[in-house]
Amino acid sequence: MEGPMSHRAPLGPPSAARFHRRRTSGTRDERYRSDVHTEAVQAVLARHVERKVAVPMPSKRRSLVVQTSMDAYTPPDSSSGSEEEAGPGDDMSGMEHWMSRPSQLGPAHLGSTSSSSSSTQSGGSGNAGRLADSLAHTHISHLAHTHLAHTHLENHSAPPDVTGYSSDSSHSHTERHHMANMGTIARNTQKYGNAERMETGDGVPVSSRVSAKIQQLVNTLKQPRRPPLREFFVDDFDELLEVQQPDPNQPRPEGAEMMPVRGEALGVVTNWPPSLEAALQRWGTISPKAPCLTSLDTAGKPLYVLTYGKLWSRSIKLAYNILHKLGSKQEPMVRPGDRVALVFPNNDPVAFMVAFYGCLLAEVVPVPIEVPLSRKDAGSQQIGFLLGSCGVTVALTSDACHKGLPKSATGEIPQFKGWPKLLWFVTESKHLSKPPRDWFPHIKDANNDTAYIEYKTCKDGSVLGVTVTRIALLTHCQALTQSCSYTEAETIVNVLDFKKDVGLWHGILTSVMNMMHVISVPYSLMKVNPLSWIQKVCQYKAKVACVKSRDMHWALVAHKDQKDINLSSLRMLLVADGSNPWSISSCDAFLNVFQTKGLRGEVICPCASSPEALTVAIRRPVEDSSQPPGRGVLSMQGLSYGVVRVDTEERLSVLTVQDVGTVTPGGLVCVVKPEGVPQLCQTDEIGELCVCSIATGTSYYGLTGMTKNTFEVYPVSSGGGLISEYAFVRTGLLGFIGPGGLVFITGKMDGLIMVSGRRHNADDIVATALAVEPMKFVYRGRIAVFSVTVLRDERIVVVAEQRPDSTEEDSFQWMSRVLQAIDSIHGVGVFCLALVPANTLPKTPLGGIHLSEIKQLYLEGGLHPCNVLMCPHTCVTNLPKPRQKQPEIGPASVMVGNLVSGKRIAQASGRDLGQTDDNDQFLFLSEVLQWRAQTTPDHVLYTLLSSRGAVSSSLTCLQLHKRAERVAALLMERGGLQEGDHVALVYPPGIDLIAAFYGCLYAGCVPITVRPPHPQNISTTLPTVKMIVEVSHSACVMTTAVICKLLRSKEAMATVDIRNWPPVLDTDDLPKKKPPALYKPTNPDGLAYLDFSVSTTGMLAGVQMSHNAVGAFCRSVKLQCELYPSREVAICLDPYCGLGFVLWCLCSVYSGHQSILIPPVELESNPALWLLAVSQLRVRDTFCSYSVMELCTKGLGLQTEALKVRTDTSDISLQETFVFVFRPKGVLLRRGTSGPDPTTVYVDMRALRHDRVRLVERGSPHSLPLMESGKILPGVRIIIANPETKGPLGDSHLGEIWVHSAHNGSGYYSGYGEEVLQSDHFNSRLSFGDTQTVWARTGYLGFLRRTELTDANGERHDALFVVGALEEAMELRGMRYHPIDIETSVIRAHKSIMECAVFPWTNLLVVVVELEGSEQEALDLVPMVTKAVLEEHYLIVGVVVVTDIGVIPINSRGEKQRMHLRDGFLQDQLDPIYVAYNM
Repeated sequence: MEGPMSHRAPLGPPSAARFHRRRTSGTRDERYRSDVHTEAVQAVLARHVERKVAVPMPSKRRSLVVQTSMDAYTPPDSSSGSEEEAGPGDDMSGMEHWMSRPSQLGPAHLGSTSSSSSSTQSGGSGNAGRLADSLAHTHISHLAHTHLAHTHLENHSAPPDVTGYSSDSSHSHTERHHMANMGTIARNTQKYGNAERMETGDGVPVSSRVSAKIQQLVNTLKQPRRPPLREFFVDDFDELLEVQQPDPNQPRPEGAEMMPVRGEALGVVTNWPPSLEAALQRWGTISPKAPCLTSLDTAGKPLYVLTYGKLWSRSIKLAYNILHKLGSKQEPMVRPGDRVALVFPNNDPVAFMVAFYGCLLAEVVPVPIEVPLSRKDAGSQQIGFLLGSCGVTVALTSDACHKGLPKSATGEIPQFKGWPKLLWFVTESKHLSKPPRDWFPHIKDANNDTAYIEYKTCKDGSVLGVTVTRIALLTHCQALTQSCSYTEAETIVNVLDFKKDVGLWHGILTSVMNMMHVISVPYSLMKVNPLSWIQKVCQYKAKVACVKSRDMHWALVAHKDQKDINLSSLRMLLVADGSNPWSISSCDAFLNVFQTKGLRGEVICPCASSPEALTVAIRRPVEDSSQPPGRGVLSMQGLSYGVVRVDTEERLSVLTVQDVGTVTPGGLVCVVKPEGVPQLCQTDEIGELCVCSIATGTSYYGLTGMTKNTFEVYPVSSGGGLISEYAFVRTGLLGFIGPGGLVFITGKMDGLIMVSGRRHNADDIVATALAVEPMKFVYRGRIAVFSVTVLRDERIVVVAEQRPDSTEEDSFQWMSRVLQAIDSIHGVGVFCLALVPANTLPKTPLGGIHLSEIKQLYLEGGLHPCNVLMCPHTCVTNLPKPRQKQPEIGPASVMVGNLVSGKRIAQASGRDLGQTDDNDQFLFLSEVLQWRAQTTPDHVLYTLLSSRGAVSSSLTCLQLHKRAERVAALLMERGGLQEGDHVALVYPPGIDLIAAFYGCLYAGCVPITVRPPHPQNISTTLPTVKMIVEVSHSACVMTTAVICKLLRSKEAMATVDIRNWPPVLDTDDLPKKKPPALYKPTNPDGLAYLDFSVSTTGMLAGVQMSHNAVGAFCRSVKLQCELYPSREVAICLDPYCGLGFVLWCLCSVYSGHQSILIPPVELESNPALWLLAVSQLRVRDTFCSYSVMELCTKGLGLQTEALKVRTDTSDISLQETFVFVFRPKGVLLRRGTSGPDPTTVYVDMRALRHDRVRLVERGSPHSLPLMESGKILPGVRIIIANPETKGPLGDSHLGEIWVHSAHNGSGYYSGYGEEVLQSDHFNSRLSFGDTQTVWARTGYLGFLRRTELTDANGERHDALFVVGALEEAMELRGMRYHPIDIETSVIRAHKSIMECAVFPWTNLLVVVVELEGSEQEALDLVPMVTKAVLEEHYLIVGVVVVTDIGVIPINSRGEKQRMHLRDGFLQDQLDPIYVAYNM
């Protein structure tokens, strides 16, 4: 071979000047592509720097910043084993100091660290102020400039629907009606300082850094989004997701049909052996001393030289032992044809080679796999499934490996997760028996029996076994020998994994066929010394080296002008991943540097292969160097449409590809369409390569269906005819065949990402991300790119490991630049970009990143990133069109009877109140109590239970009357109160409260019940008490001695000034005497009491209840609940407002039944109290609130056994009647004793957003279960009205529930004379139809449904369903959303979300989640929450705030105070763990 090689044309003077000339000459082909690509990326980024809109940087709590940077940094592992290695920058610890030192010392770096520390001191969301400053200065280039921001801010002729509000903020100053009478509660709490209510219009609130950021985000999102949404109509209220229409200008293939290309004929060489075992026998007997394989230690010294004689004798010995020494003579464990696992570490090629050939000689089928390092190794479970499906029972391994496997206490090797039970068999010669003299393996000619099974990991992480027959094995070795011109006794250096793929084919199989000498360089040595393979080439004067592009890349980085390197002996440098589009940059750069060391350009031979088709194409080591290799500069846009378009201009978005030579000898290759029928592609079309050859795999072991789709493909021409009677094998490679039969690969099917009908290659996106700042930021080039399906389209996710020394600013800057680069070069948006700490991504045994495991972690929310940037606004372009409000039915439409334009009007009513009872002769409750005290003095009205369930006190009719008299005397004497004065009753839930209430009635005063301040939390609860006392104009405060003391405590004094309070009366020592005379009320419409409550939006409202309304209300409840003196009712409600107050204080006196009072506070210490009381006292009816039910379910979920409710069969079983508690307006619905059971319906959530009600089947997508709110109270009429137009609605519409009854409140109490509000809320009239009736508006949205059930009187039952509060509903994209629905989706999104709340802010949806778990998990929530809300609600989350548990404020009724939360967030008072601003 030396002769002809020396006659090659010389390369010319190897002078540095010549290379400079080459690189600057400007011809695209000659500059190496990594340069070109990096320059393209840098050019793109430079363009963005000129744009002046910045992306808001996420805020992070300081603890999180500190923790994630250094804790996670561990020295790299030196694991052994193998798997697909990652990309160009990989796990080479030796590299770290060469690359990191220079970048750490520059002044820029020092500057950024100092600024990052200042940014995080403010705790939480404090970067916005600094961000605004930096925007004003020239720092602008360091900040992210999003591609959404077009240079002119004015040109938003069509602003996207995300922020569909007026662009001119100066005109949109929202007038704020300060409802003084409803006064906002002052919340100068520790958590939320003095938060004034903030404007939610376009005006940016004052003194808030968060809102500056949000404004910035809004400005960013104001820019027109790339593909504008098309018009379409909404049919049947079904929201249609925008279908991506094909671009009319997209490039289409224009070439002729691509005919199959045949490789050269496989030459007939006379001395080629009839099988591979025959070749081994030949060399083992003819040249036993010839070296076959040299293994190296981690210092690079030869560890062992295996000769052909040793390989032959050891293989025979092993073959004998496998067949005869496992199991018994009668029942051998392994028979010819059985599968056997080969488990050898990466640094022991000798043992592996002996085991492989031992199996071939024994005619058993070797299945080489990775060493399982731990029981939960990435991907090892899937390998177990492969072994199980192959029926493997024996694993061959080496002594050292066997010792290193994890073992149980008894010394046995445990069964790995998902693995079958294995017998581990050590193959070292000393453990084996000698075969008898007469035993000899049967060496046959190659046939169609399976020779070995090579495992392959799919895109989804599943592992398949590709079977290769003996004839395919032999033919493949012959084809490689011919195309690589292998000759006897050549030396070959192999850096690749010898267990599979190119490393196995060249370094274990073809080498033996040609008696070559393989120098095997282990991965552990490459990690320590990346130049080791080059040194071995020089040392052994090797002719051939098998490497991956990353080995060339690292050799370049490590190369420091070594003097003694001479690569002139190399005639072939086989690049195993030469089909990867970015291998070309490594090849070019390597040649550029090592050309001076004797490396010739024509030596570099990329090849293309796949586990299924084995070697598809390989570039031959040509004799003539004048013919340059094939290059193609292709348009990325063309490629994304599957079309080859050569781009000659200096475009940024191009991909330079190199050919991988011609088709392997004896093969026939065609290119077919990747999806659907395997039809031949046109010449300028990208398709999947298919191969027809003897030298391919034949099946996926045990999977007939998948085998048929991959190994039995019959391509058809455009006419529909078959192009060959033989089957083709799909290679999984995408590409085209260029001029001269050269094969070009543009990507892999596994790396294909289809976004909106365009194809992108994951490897190309990795290359772009790496080109942004290749070495400075990404730790060892570890980047994973994959796609996830969100909203019926693929979305791109990029995950990278960041270097341990990078600052927050570095990360954010890098992330924003990557987004811009990918957007500009590939024309595609990134859905999520996540950075994880160094060394945390799951790795394959050969140090590459394990893509499917990373994707799985991302989908489960287990990546634990330290930085996340989501860009749903950019890439989700198929949202439904925002809803345009249609004018509702107006007075002009036809109204016939109860029909509104063809729909039944939604109205219903409870039964009549009927005839009067004894106590109905009394108009006033105080009279009823006096009557009961005379007629039934000893009848017990109230029993109060303690937290242990014991009776702590009780009241009879007479006792209550007597105590009320003494309270009245106290008010008149000590208080000196006049008739009509207001009295605030500040009592804990109990009997004192009831006595004080009736005492006020006896004295002619108006009582107001107020929840007492919480002793542990005075600063947050006392201001509310003070506000109610002030707003209600109370003349005095009555309370217990304990609370008196609390009000005068230091802490209370510090919170509110007690001196300007009205007098405080302590009712613990009441005067002994009766008042001179009890007050006799005369006017039934006079004020009985004031009902003060705080709404969920933080508004305080006092409803006036007249004596008439009180009587009517009690009477309705009495009839509906069938209350009479012999009944007992358990009440577990707060007695301060609404229904809770009525049941606790009024109903027992009116109806005479006994109330068992259970203060909800007691449930906190004893959750079982309420249910135990109900079961032990055999109570038939009980009232409770949702928060009580929730407390019980949470507190008792684990101990339900102890709670078996005891009931006799004769007994009517316990009826737990859960009552829905409404607002204090007096609406009351009850799931009652008489009447049908409550129904549950499932409504379409999408229709509900359009205020339409459409019933669907249970379990259908987007269904929402709603439970009927029970039977409408007697004497109550209900109608559903449009809250805007006040017109009546049909029963298929969602609207506001309006109520007409005798017990409606008579208005809001206002000491300020502002009557506008109350007339609207309490005295509304319909705009058409029945315009005479006066209705009270409940402020709740709901609908009525006529059911098939009938009432006692034979009428069809009308069920009322409540959907949510009107003031809580959010209008986004023209649709009405209820926070609870979105919150339900969010809570289900991740196991660590304890609680969440959502609120809108300037048309952005803000989601606040409480994190249950370590702060490291905080950022996992961001992608999960964003995805859940997108999928279920078609809404893009604008801001995700991750906080500690307990940050979301909840009022005494267990309702979330979303507006307080919003104010707290906007004023920087939440101290969030992380705030993510979605782009």
